[in-house]
Amino acid sequence: MWQAIADRGKRRAGFAGKFPAGLASLEAFRSPSRGLRVFTRDIGPKVYGRVGNLEVRLARTWSEIKLAQRLRYQVFYEEMSAVPSRLAQFRRRDEDAYDAICDHLLVVDLDQTKPMRNGRAERPKVVGTYRILRQDVAERGLGFYTAGEYDIAPLLKSKVSTHRFMELGRSCVLAPYRSKRSVELLWHGLWTYVRENQIDVMIGCASFEGTDLDEHATALSYLYHRALAPAEWRCRAHDSLYVTMDRVPLSAIDTKAALRAMPPLIKAYLRLGAFVGDGAVIDRQFGTTDVLIILPVANIDPRYFEHFGQPDEIKSRIAVEA
Repeated sequence: MWQAIADRGKRRAGFAGKFPAGLASLEAFRSPSRGLRVFTRDIGPKVYGRVGNLEVRLARTWSEIKLAQRLRYQVFYEEMSAVPSRLAQFRRRDEDAYDAICDHLLVVDLDQTKPMRNGRAERPKVVGTYRILRQDVAERGLGFYTAGEYDIAPLLKSKVSTHRFMELGRSCVLAPYRSKRSVELLWHGLWTYVRENQIDVMIGCASFEGTDLDEHATALSYLYHRALAPAEWRCRAHDSLYVTMDRVPLSAIDTKAALRAMPPLIKAYLRLGAFVGDGAVIDRQFGTTDVLIILPVANIDPRYFEHFGQPDEIKSRIAVEA
């Protein structure tokens, strides 16, 4: 079954988000003299597809981002073991500085959409989300969130002239909606976004729930022995955070047991063709053990293209007008 797994590295202090940037119609960057500035992009609302009563799209308003933050709070803090700050507990939202500059992919239940109090808009029921940060936006301001846990700078520098990176984070789905349909909607949205923006590499931290390394020893060791990134793509956890993943000899690993113990999202990344970085990181605030995912688009198994669309296709295979 799908489990909510977030990209939850060390949280960075700072601006908690007042501007509706990072939407399909807005883009933000940091100016040394004026702080966060917002510029309009000539792009309308993005709806990537629909299956039954569920629709996948980018957040169009700051109000929709708040709904995604509330969903994240419900999953990470109420269902899982993250420890909220007083502000987060008061607002009942998972939020940080990155929300203002990221795009937010949403899965919305159209049957549960409700009119707003002013009667002029609709309040969607957000049941799934992914947070997306493109490299060009990251470089204008906060950098990648993942850099708080892993030394990704050498990799970015080595690929600067040939690859465009995109960071994935804060992935979760509301418990009653953790089905194949919801997960596939998120992937349809992500894959369409990747092709629209000509992304070459997806990165981000994925998590094991809990911080007991003995509990995760077999799965972490499997990742180390079977999925460690080759030297060209390898990034290492920062020395102050580094926890070895090589905890069980390869000869002693039961592959089936290792895969059963692995979070579904991490297994999905591996099936697509992802590598993992060197070293895990314990995130005490979120109560997780994090690993770095590195997924070059060129590595994606071609069999998935038949379902989600070829690399040269722009429109989603489940686009509303398809």
